[in-house]
Amino acid sequence: MATDLSVVNSARVSFGRRKEEMDESDQGLIRFLMRERHGTPFEHNSFRFHIRAPIFVVREWMRHRIGSFNEFSMRYARATDDFYVPEPDDVRTQVGKPGAYSFEPVEPELAERTREEFQAVYEQAYAAYERLVELGVARELARSVLPVGAYTEFYWTVNARALMNFISLRSSESAQREIRRYAEACETFLAEKMPVTYAAFAANDRTAP
Repeated sequence: MATDLSVVNSARVSFGRRKEEMDESDQGLIRFLMRERHGTPFEHNSFRFHIRAPIFVVREWMRHRIGSFNEFSMRYARATDDFYVPEPDDVRTQVGKPGAYSFEPVEPELAERTREEFQAVYEQAYAAYERLVELGVARELARSVLPVGAYTEFYWTVNARALMNFISLRSSESAQREIRRYAEACETFLAEKMPVTYAAFAANDRTAP
């Protein structure tokens, strides 16, 4: 349910008009709506994503409240032993003041030690989780020992306007690298399904209408 035509027909309903195919005038209309920030016509469509991500990424994601979320529940299902371990090139150091950080790579030895520390903590945490469950502790309580690097999965249904807002904010250089990669992946779907809207978004300095 995500097409450029949905934007056009949502805008033209004001005049009691509806079209079956796009033409050049419709492309101009989309560019006008984007440029002038007439946002509601971009809301009458739907993307549904099935996402697998570490919990710390998902917590940032769910701050984008215009959308619907349903997440895997560790109350009802047993947790998996699947955790995020950064690649060596993703291990970084933080330089600067709050709100104005820059991030620099670390030496290979520190990168590898970091990955080992992550893995050791994950193994210990998951072993504790399994012990508690085996002893009869409820999963909804036992899950508390698991770190935010654990992977979860969820469905996210969102309209194009909210998706553009997400992409604009979470693919920027100031966003955390891990969520930025997910935003970049979402962006490929917007470009594929709504190419005229996406081109107008890019031409409008990637500002959501």
